[in-house]
Order: sequence, then structure tokens, then C-alpha cells
Amino acid sequence: MLLLHCPLLLLLLPLSSRMQKLPTRDEELFQMQIRDKAFFHDSSVIPDGAEISSYLFRDTPKRYFFVVEEDNTPLAVTVTPCDAPLEWKLSVQELPEEASGEGSGEPEPLEQQKQQITNEEGTELFSYKGNDVEYFVSSSSPSGLYQLDLLSTEKDTHFKVYATTTPESDQPYPELPYDPRIDVTSLGRTTITLAWKPSPTASLLKQPIQYCIVINKEHNFKSLCAVEAKLSSDDAFMMAPKPGLDFSPFDFAHFGFPSDNNSGKERGFLKSPSKFGRQTSSKPRVDLHKVCIGNKNIFTVSDLKPDTQYYFDMFAVNTNTNLSTAYVGTFARTKEEAKQKTVELKDGKVTDVFIKRKGAKFLRFAPVSSHQKVTFSVHSCLDAVQIQVRRDGKLLLSQNVEGVRQFQLRGKAKAKYLIRLKGNKKGASILKILATTRPNKQLFPSLPEDTRIKAFDKLRTCSSVTVAWLGTQERNKFCIYKKEVDDNYNEEQKKREQNQCLGPDTRKKSEKVLCKYFHSQNIQKAVTTETIRGMQSGKSYLLDVYVIGHGGHSVKYQSKLVKTRKFC
Repeated sequence: MLLLHCPLLLLLLPLSSRMQKLPTRDEELFQMQIRDKAFFHDSSVIPDGAEISSYLFRDTPKRYFFVVEEDNTPLAVTVTPCDAPLEWKLSVQELPEEASGEGSGEPEPLEQQKQQITNEEGTELFSYKGNDVEYFVSSSSPSGLYQLDLLSTEKDTHFKVYATTTPESDQPYPELPYDPRIDVTSLGRTTITLAWKPSPTASLLKQPIQYCIVINKEHNFKSLCAVEAKLSSDDAFMMAPKPGLDFSPFDFAHFGFPSDNNSGKERGFLKSPSKFGRQTSSKPRVDLHKVCIGNKNIFTVSDLKPDTQYYFDMFAVNTNTNLSTAYVGTFARTKEEAKQKTVELKDGKVTDVFIKRKGAKFLRFAPVSSHQKVTFSVHSCLDAVQIQVRRDGKLLLSQNVEGVRQFQLRGKAKAKYLIRLKGNKKGASILKILATTRPNKQLFPSLPEDTRIKAFDKLRTCSSVTVAWLGTQERNKFCIYKKEVDDNYNEEQKKREQNQCLGPDTRKKSEKVLCKYFHSQNIQKAVTTETIRGMQSGKSYLLDVYVIGHGGHSVKYQSKLVKTRKFC
């Protein structure tokens, strides 16, 4: 593997003043070199001052080279593992002589140069094994040919390398504050607030920095590169760098990616892993989220699950270089859901229930004796509510209830029933519920499907209106009430008074018109009419009809707004 790069390397070595050198920080020479595409066609050369991204096959080492031309040169090398631990080693060896012993100025024969390089292992300067972002920094490095050897024994993986001979002026990676930890400042059931100290690169050097937060349920990440590898849908190959970021101003086609006339010649350049025999299955996306929030240093993560542990990582990203530095990650567990208080229902007794907007209430019914059937009667006083009934954990019923509804379920000895009542998004819910094992025990009056009050426009006078409403087959008591309202009384105000659970006992005696009993065995003829007198001309009135059951519980029909004639 290492010999693959040697012929190219030997062509690049400074064997004479006329030959091309490796990249330097001489800007004029550097720009000339990067315009020569053939010069950078092999990815074994590390340019000075630019981060490169590449790929390692498992158990297949890879070697990179760069030259330091003068002694006492500052040097910094950064290696970033992405999604697997790396073993890497940095070593240096002296450059071969530029001329032969006769001083002819002619370069040495190619085979002799090759032998000279490959026979020397060089002096090891630094080695590391792990998945941390690791650095080699020296303020005074000797001249020579530097070799960076990398190996992944766990799996095929991505990695990044950055080398520079001017680390003081480059400062490509954002600097961390003296306390690089992420603080959890607030914990809720579905939210966690994070805060961190700003990077000195932004506050002191005034370089453009943005912060990116990563949230997941598995573990912390050491680098943004590792996050991007997890987020990538293709787990086999690195994504091509975006122009202007990692490789600018190089020709991207010659940094680990195939050119038009060389596609697929080396296995490291193949686009599909199946072409060289390494089969990779596409992994499902992990529950991992990344969000970049600009330069603010406080953020609230929302829409989390209660009683769940989350891991948080923060990365400062230099938007000029697109290079990042990781803060020290943290983790936190959201608070538990507030435990719902379970209300015990007594057999045959009506229970009043109030539910907050979007809220829920739990009730429990445990009959003391064996029973064949159990009846649940629900009276939703305002908008519809959802009822779910479980018997010993098994779901028996799930329905939306509006008005009065009755459900009869098959009983079971020593059974326990859990009732879940869920409100709606519009507002709070009020309801009454009755559970009983006695089938004849019904305290709520039955209602027709249509609970509207109809007013006859042609029968209106200056002092009276005639209305009608539907009844039932059972004999019930009906009471009608009237209330004078302002002319600007509208449907919205009427809706606010539509609490069907408020009975006649909440009304003024002066508002009562009359009460009467009414029923019909023929449901088609179960209609009653009533003329309400004693009204003033040109006035608006709100009419309400209540039906009162045998147990004294009442249900209100839909209110009706009427107006007497002004001129008769």
C-alpha cells in the first residue's frame, strides 16, 4: 500500500532547482502549484494550511506526506476521526541529497531515490490511538520529509487532516473558552435550556463564529465530522466537499474523487462499495438532530420526550474556514410527566370532571360485586371529549362524546376499569360521568339527536314568539326559560353560555316561562310547541329548554336567540 505513493512522491521531491516542490506558504508559488491539476492528482500530499477529508478501508493503512523545508519551523498537525477510532503516527526523515557526488547537478536515478526513501522508516514524533480529535504541535520542527500513517482496525471510516507551518497566524479552528462546558440551566418535561461561554475567536478575534447544537439519545460526539457521518444516509463513502469550504481553492476532482478519465481505477476512488466486494447495508437514520443557531450562547431545546435522557454537544464553527471545535458535551434527563391523580368512581353516583385545554383525566371504577354488565353514562357539558375505557388493561371503548352518551359493556368478575377522558384543543372541558352495574339506574335524561330549538318567523308578534323542539319516547319534564339580551348579543356570546350542565337552579325565577311533561311512543311525532308571551316589541331574547331526568339531573338544549317584531 505504501509503495503506491512512492513514484509520485519521488517526482515531487526537490531534487533540483528546476523541479516542482511540494506546497509551500510562498503564496505566489503556492497559487502556481494549485493551478497545476496534475500536481495534486494524488491524495497522499497534504497541502499546507488546508483541511483534507479522506476515507480509510478497515485494516488497510494509508500514508500521507508533506515537506518542511527549513529547520526550526513551527508545525501543527490535527487528525479528526469521524465515525471510528484511528491509529495514527507522525514521523520524519531527512530529505535525500539534491545532487550526485560528482556535483553534476543531475538528479539521482529514480530507482536509487526510491530505494533511499523506502528503506528509511524515519524518526517517530507522535502516535495516538482513539477517536478523539488529537493534535501534534511543535514550535520548532526540523526540516525533512514528514509521514503521517493512519489505520482503522474497526471499520471503513472517514477522517480529516489539517497541517500547517504557520499555526499562530492560521488559527483555523475556533478557540474554546477557559470553561468549555455546556451548562444545563433549566429542565422541564419537554424542554431543556442550555448555555455556554462564547468562543474567544468570536469575542476577541472578531471572526465569524456560529454555534451548532447536536441532540441525540445515545452518546456524546467528539467532532462535528462524527455527527455528519452519522447523519449521512450513505455509510460507506464521504460526501464530496462543497466548493469554497474544505478544499478551496483546490480542484476538488483531484482530492480523493475520480476525474473524468480515471474513474474507478483505484479502489479508493470507486463510487460504489459493491464494485470492490465490500457490501454495506444502508442503516436506518438514528434519532439525531443538528441545529445551527448563529452566534447566541443560550438555547432552549423543545419537543423532547418526558423522563428521557438526552446527550447534547456544542460545536463552534468558523464560517470562514468551515472548521469546528467541540465543547465538552453534557447530558440531562427531562422531568417525568406529572402523575395523574386517579379519581375513584362510586357505583351509581354522578361525578363532575374538569379537564384543562388539551389535558386528560383518569378515573377508576372497581365494582365491589360480580356483574354481568356495566354502564357508563357521559354528559359532555361543552365541546366534545374523548373517552377510553380499559378493563384490566384491555381497551374496550374509544369514542368521542358530545352531549349525553351511554355505553353498556359486558362485565367480568373482579374486573377493574380505567377511564381516560381527554379534552380538546379549543378550550377546557366540563363533563359529568356515571358508572353503574345496575342496568336500570339511569340518572341522565335521554335526548333526541337534534337538540335545537326552532322559532317560527311567521308566528312572531310584537309581544310573543312561537317555538318548537323535539322530545323523546320516555316521559320527561321540560322547562323553558327566557332572558332579555342586548341587540348586539351575538353567536360568540351565546356559545360561551352553552354549558349544558348548568341546570334551572342557576336561573332567576323571573326568567322561568313554564314546565311541562311530554313524550310520544312514535318518535316521528315527538315534537312539542310553545308560544312565549309577555315580551316587549323590538327586543332580543335568549331562550333555553331544559329536560330533567328522574334523578333530578338536567340537560340543556341549544340556546336560541329570537327577536320580537318592532311594528305590528
